[in-house]
Amino acid sequence: MSLNAVIVFIGGLALLLVGAELLVRGASRLAVALGISPLVIGLTVVAWGTGSPELAVAVNAAMEGRADLAVGNVVGSNIANILLILGLAAVIAPLKVSARVVILDVPVMIGVSFLTLLLAFDGVLGTFDGLLLLAALVVYTVWTVWESRRVRRALRRQLERELAGKQAGEPTPRWQLLAYALEAAWIVVGLSLLVKGSDWLVEGASTLAISFGFSELVIGLTIVAVGTSLPELATSAVAAARGERDLAVGNAVGSNIFNILAVLGITAVIGVDGIAIAPVALSFDIPIMIAVAIACIPVFFSGHAIDRWQGALFVALFAAYMTYLVLDGIGHATVRGFTTIMTMVILPLVALTLALVLYRAWKNPDVT
Repeated sequence: MSLNAVIVFIGGLALLLVGAELLVRGASRLAVALGISPLVIGLTVVAWGTGSPELAVAVNAAMEGRADLAVGNVVGSNIANILLILGLAAVIAPLKVSARVVILDVPVMIGVSFLTLLLAFDGVLGTFDGLLLLAALVVYTVWTVWESRRVRRALRRQLERELAGKQAGEPTPRWQLLAYALEAAWIVVGLSLLVKGSDWLVEGASTLAISFGFSELVIGLTIVAVGTSLPELATSAVAAARGERDLAVGNAVGSNIFNILAVLGITAVIGVDGIAIAPVALSFDIPIMIAVAIACIPVFFSGHAIDRWQGALFVALFAAYMTYLVLDGIGHATVRGFTTIMTMVILPLVALTLALVLYRAWKNPDVT
């Protein structure tokens, strides 16, 4: 194993984390100034910011002809966003889930996950597929922001009526405009660090893949996916600890939607002849991504909350998935027995548990 590859990989990851932090900080403050709710900030601005590492890595990998790394990064990140990130955030503090997320955003996440499988069924995401995904992203984002601003305007009008016509807010001072310009500058710096960090991360990960004998798909699904998901992890964990639970949930769900529509969409458009989808990704990893998205329905629907035990269950499932990828990647003799136990015992029990949770929530709805 090359020490230089490890240094390049860690350096790239560090630049990604710093760049994402600057980007999220600047973008979030600008979004607040525009009067957007915390949930919508999480679904759009923060999701886009924390999803930027995945975009930078996937675009860089696709341009260098490393389609497996690009696809593995997106699929692995989406699995990590739900099982690892939401799981850990819920362990820190039980998460309240907005009715809007249950009714709209989770179904959108499931829908675009199925759309990915459908478009990739021929073994490639082509230019037309990418344009279709990007068009869906524009529609979703515009509608989300418009709906949020419509609701906020209605609340403001109600507040003004209650205050007998007085203004609900003061004009923006000039010094605040300067502060907004500074936040925009942080966004530019953050994007620059993300681009450079992605270049180093892809280079280091590819070298490590060869050294350990792993395929680039496995490296993308594990090391790179978890690495580029660290901004989401940090954001959701801090948001949960501070009580900004809408932001934590919106960040994870919004990042998954962004990863599919923006990251795969842009990568398919700029990639040479699109991006090839490995057969194992079609038959195993993308279906796992879809199953994880569907698992959100009973968990989120149950009292519109993610309890600590449900978060712990998500984290345990993520650990099992990572264990399988590593065992399969190195061709370990125990992988067959591990797979049998998971498919014949563990996963059926998990499915039964989630079904019971959904049934109890349906029989005894908890309106929040």
